[in-house]
Amino acid sequence: MSIVSLIIKREFIAKVRNKSFIVMTFLSPLLFVGIAVFVAYLSSMKADTKRIAIHDESGMFVKEFTSQNNKDKAYKYHDLSLIDLKFLKDSITNESYEGLLYIPKASNSKDFESKIQFISNSSPSISFIENVQDVIASKLTKNNLEKAHLDTLAIKNAQSKVNISLTKASGEESVKGLNEIKIGIGGAFGYLIMMFIIIYGNMVMRSVIEEKTSRIVEIIISSVKPFQLMMGKIIGTSLAGLLQFLIWAIIGLSLMFAASVFFGVNVGPTASVSPELMHSAQQEMTGTAQMYIKELWNLPIASILIGFVIYFIGGYFLYSSFYAAIGAAVDNQTDSQQFLLPIIMPLMLSVYVGFFTVINDPHGTIAVVFSMIPLTSPIVMLMRIPFGVPLWQIAISITLLFGTFFFVVWFAAKIYRIGILMYGKKPTWGEMYRWLKY
Repeated sequence: MSIVSLIIKREFIAKVRNKSFIVMTFLSPLLFVGIAVFVAYLSSMKADTKRIAIHDESGMFVKEFTSQNNKDKAYKYHDLSLIDLKFLKDSITNESYEGLLYIPKASNSKDFESKIQFISNSSPSISFIENVQDVIASKLTKNNLEKAHLDTLAIKNAQSKVNISLTKASGEESVKGLNEIKIGIGGAFGYLIMMFIIIYGNMVMRSVIEEKTSRIVEIIISSVKPFQLMMGKIIGTSLAGLLQFLIWAIIGLSLMFAASVFFGVNVGPTASVSPELMHSAQQEMTGTAQMYIKELWNLPIASILIGFVIYFIGGYFLYSSFYAAIGAAVDNQTDSQQFLLPIIMPLMLSVYVGFFTVINDPHGTIAVVFSMIPLTSPIVMLMRIPFGVPLWQIAISITLLFGTFFFVVWFAAKIYRIGILMYGKKPTWGEMYRWLKY
């Protein structure tokens, strides 16, 4: 058996036998499922109804709001126009009401646009204020049309709603929101890669720091080349991480299934939807759902899964090389913080580019360029693949990714072989650059 294989086996066994690894492997799914069930329970709870006082001196708008009491359960409006305004403000101070909507008298509709006030102890939500503004604006618009002797009913009937149907060039009918589904699928895979890199990259770094501070590495280096030791640590830790991810997936899915079947808890986005409403919606949207399912099956599923595995391996190996080099250069995790930001920033940038650029223009210049850059391609390219990417672009992206990985391993090994034996001094960027020349 080769030396690298022995190191991989040693790292793998050391990780999976670690008590914290075993505990978190079986505890994490319980925590995730527990949080999901708790969120589902919270979403099913009805929020407290907030009482809103209305002091309408004009008498024009109070009925518009009180008529919403049967529709909106979140807010209940109370007509207190006959009560003194100062007393109402004191009620707000004493928190008898959530807020006070004060509408003064005005000679014309223009005055209403700037004189209406909402008085409260805390800032109201944007949606609430927008709803209040819409109600008042609709009433004023209707009054203005009547003063102009315009038929408001005729104007309402003249308003049109356009519903554009989507059709492919081949003649097949398509569905709306497909781009959002595609970016969601690609984003989920990209997010998994980012989390795996951060979690297990840090694990590689901690492993190197522990061996360095305990001086065990001095004995290991006497019979193993630094490059072999670094590669063994990266691969061994990745195998332990893959095993943990597999166990998490199995336990998590089993627990969620058990919770939904045996306890009658829905942990999905439909947790707060009644069965009758769901049944009605299913009948109405059967045709649309079938079209969505058909479109999902038309996605390049094989390319997505194969791409996930390839970019998963390439991205993890690339960033783990950086983590291993940093671990060799420092004596403790506190000193490593100054070097971690340049590593995490490309990951954050790739997520930003993916969600704000790929969804709008998956084949645009920005999306294509960042799907080729090795530090961002594992996430950005995975977000592009559901939209259909030419094979030559994927081939170039993978070639650049693994080519950069071998290059990074080469110079990371240079830092590793010098830094692994350096003690008692915080390294600087300048010193690490000089180590590359040795």
